[in-house]
Amino acid sequence: MPKYVENLKKRKPTGGVRVPNRGRRAYEEHGYPVDTMVGDEERLIKRCKGGNYKVKCVRAYYANVVDPVSKQSRKVKILKLIANPASKDLTRRGVITKGAVLDTELGQVRVTSRPGQDGVVNAILLKR
Repeated sequence: MPKYVENLKKRKPTGGVRVPNRGRRAYEEHGYPVDTMVGDEERLIKRCKGGNYKVKCVRAYYANVVDPVSKQSRKVKILKLIANPASKDLTRRGVITKGAVLDTELGQVRVTSRPGQDGVVNAILLKR
């Protein structure tokens, strides 16, 4: 459902009804946020302005983890979300965002990508 631009739903101070002079444009539609969770891989593809596509990660099962010491990257399984410093509510709900701390097969990692925007979970390994 598109989000409305301006307050065209309210009435005028005189009591009359505001009538919009035009409808909604495609670029005015609201892009609802995608809350990425741990689970079976699922992605959402949305058409953006200019005919481009944005891939949104709805659920992630793997993360691309970089070890800063050995400079190696590996695709590892995500076990659970430990903390999300963005919000206590996001931690409680298990939402993965940039900066979230995950528990993986290699150990604890911090997410460096934006899964709801990029469609992939990239992370960096924290000190062991």
